[in-house]
Amino acid sequence: MFIDSHCHINFPELAENIDEILANMHRNEVTHALCVGVNMANFPEIQLLAEQYGQIYASVGVHPDYELEIEPTQELLVQMAQHPKVLAIGETGLDYFRLKGDLEWQRERFRTHIRAAKSCFKPLIIHTREAAHDTLHIMAEEGASQIGGVMHCFTESLEVALAAIEMNFYISFSGIVTFKKAISVKDVARLIPLDRILIETDAPYLAPVPYRGKLNQPAYVKHVAEELAKLRGISLVEVGQATTENFRRLFLDRRR
Repeated sequence: MFIDSHCHINFPELAENIDEILANMHRNEVTHALCVGVNMANFPEIQLLAEQYGQIYASVGVHPDYELEIEPTQELLVQMAQHPKVLAIGETGLDYFRLKGDLEWQRERFRTHIRAAKSCFKPLIIHTREAAHDTLHIMAEEGASQIGGVMHCFTESLEVALAAIEMNFYISFSGIVTFKKAISVKDVARLIPLDRILIETDAPYLAPVPYRGKLNQPAYVKHVAEELAKLRGISLVEVGQATTENFRRLFLDRRR
């Protein structure tokens, strides 16, 4: 069995077919999916999905790409995270690829999310793109290791992965790991400890081979697991068991 640790099934192209999405999950042994927040305005629809469906968990946060947003306060994030189906704070982090110029607001937003996570004792979901140095620096400066979390849709170097693991973080692989030219991502997936790996789709984006270029969905996380099994020379069952246990250890055990 498998768990999709990061998706956006509240986005219209998936939400309008939610029954089919859930049925496909079941057919592919995907037991749960974590629907990740990217802004505060749409958080209620994520919360509603989590309340309606036992297979769906939620997170709350504002993505670094969302510039023209009302900035979430630490207090508001903590308040929203009190819901029992909300497992994490994020998606948060830094992205220097899409936005340029003075991005101090992005770094301050990231700090706010880390402080909120520490306050409510829920892990972080971190996005970083062309910003690894600053991301790791802020994580260290704000004491993110005290709460831990996951580096989602990982595409950075082995050195960055190991630095994040040292700070109590997991590394999550998306459909990118199945892409033929993603050599460095495959190397990281092969070399880091199995007990620090999660799998995800980032649906509706980044569909894995053989669905590359098409609409992604949580059921396809099985293909990410298959690629990891191939890269590491272990069985698909082992990958499923390990990544499911890792998800439970990170997101669920601390609720008890």
